[in-house]
Amino acid sequence: MIAAQAVLETKMLLRNGEQLLLTIVIPTLLLVLFSSVDIVDTGAGEAVDFLAPGILALAVMSTAFTGQAIATGFERRYGVLKRLASSPLPRWALMTAKTASVLVTEVLQVVLLIVIALALGWSPHGGGAGAAAVVLLLILGTAAFSGLGLLMAGTLKAEATLGAANLVFLLLLVGGGVIVPLEKFGSAGQHVLGLLPVSALSDGLRDVLQHGAGTPWGDLGILAAWAVVALAAAGRFFRWE
Repeated sequence: MIAAQAVLETKMLLRNGEQLLLTIVIPTLLLVLFSSVDIVDTGAGEAVDFLAPGILALAVMSTAFTGQAIATGFERRYGVLKRLASSPLPRWALMTAKTASVLVTEVLQVVLLIVIALALGWSPHGGGAGAAAVVLLLILGTAAFSGLGLLMAGTLKAEATLGAANLVFLLLLVGGGVIVPLEKFGSAGQHVLGLLPVSALSDGLRDVLQHGAGTPWGDLGILAAWAVVALAAAGRFFRWE
């Protein structure tokens, strides 16, 4: 039942033009544009080396948080979740299927963005240990953003979720270290913004893939804390009706 629901959730997501715009088109355009045109000072080296990890983080956020929050919010409004909750599919299995759908979409996003970044001249670092760190960062980032998305969708009205999710997406795109380096916001701003989940995910991926550093335990700790708190809050306050 979980597999069948996950396949259905994935098909619905991939058939939704607005979702595709948010999850695939926008990150791809941002990667190509800012890698090709000198708009933002990304420091020494090729711009794509700085941008690619940040865009990967943005892709995770767009799918696990923004897209999932909006879709789940409207499913809740139209009574879809209420009907599914009364079906033989348990509620925990429904959420598991939604999570699996998010992960499948993210794999497609990551593969596409990596291919485009490599074509633009990206030279990632990190060997086997680096790859393991990247996977762990993406998983914890997905958990954190999924928890936040479900919390928003399960507590706000659908229209409010639509507006709030898109606003948060735009704010974190600008101030989350995705495209603009956090150093541009000053010392105090850098430390505060560095605690955001998208900043931790961007910085962790950048440390590994751009600088060839070891496992970014600090960033992993921030993501783990966000994941635990967000998922616990979503489980506590999510309203199915």
